[in-house]
Amino acid sequence: MVRVSNNLVGLLNIVTLLLSIPILGAGIWLGHRAHTDCEKFLERPVIALGVFLLLVSLAGLVGACCSVSWLLWLYLLVMFLLIVLLFCFTVFAFVVTNPGAGEVVSGRGYKEYRLGDYSHWLQKRVEDDGNWRKIRSCLREGKVCQRLEERNQTLDEFINNHLSPIQSGCCKPPTACNFTYRSETVWDKPPGFTPSNISDCNTWQNDPSILCYDCQSCKAGVLANVKNDWKKVAVVNIIFLIFLLVVYSVGCCAFRNNRQGNAHPRWKGGFA
Repeated sequence: MVRVSNNLVGLLNIVTLLLSIPILGAGIWLGHRAHTDCEKFLERPVIALGVFLLLVSLAGLVGACCSVSWLLWLYLLVMFLLIVLLFCFTVFAFVVTNPGAGEVVSGRGYKEYRLGDYSHWLQKRVEDDGNWRKIRSCLREGKVCQRLEERNQTLDEFINNHLSPIQSGCCKPPTACNFTYRSETVWDKPPGFTPSNISDCNTWQNDPSILCYDCQSCKAGVLANVKNDWKKVAVVNIIFLIFLLVVYSVGCCAFRNNRQGNAHPRWKGGFA
């Protein structure tokens, strides 16, 4: 008798095995062309994901199709741990990214962001000097502010424009500073400007390599992006968790079939 559960596990792992190959190839490709910290940051996780999927898929495929019980048991153990980790990460992502939202500025088409509105855990991540140094390097290499400046907008066009959280927080000073607009990334401080109680007003500089990259608003803009991305990832994780639970259930049936087959081997010439 053909064991449907074993065949289904084998089929699902063939699909996963085929998916792992381009993922692993992409990681190797990134490793060869990585010249910046941002590109190098992506290289190792992508390669690790590709290798992990490859090994787990092979274990599940061989265990199910060749009735190797110990290999299928190892596959199910890894799947169980993965389900637990994904569940914990999904709950953590929703909890950590729940607080925080952009504030609407009167007469402006964009929102502005405050670091204190986000969870303390996220705040600590961007306030760490080592972490922020890498993030700031990525922002510069991504040329987000440079692309904004290339729009060559008038003041009226600019204030009615929709800006991303990073553009709003890192490429211009806060509206409360009341600086004079010259271009998207050039704002003049008023004559006789004295240090303000708004720290970002003091931090802002027209130097393209500085701008507001060290401002609290810039860190808040990064966290706003992180929040949006994590929310999307959490939704995808829920769908993936449902898929993993189905695969895990089918794998358990295949494991039970293997054990029953080993306990009651078929007689030569007999029936299953």
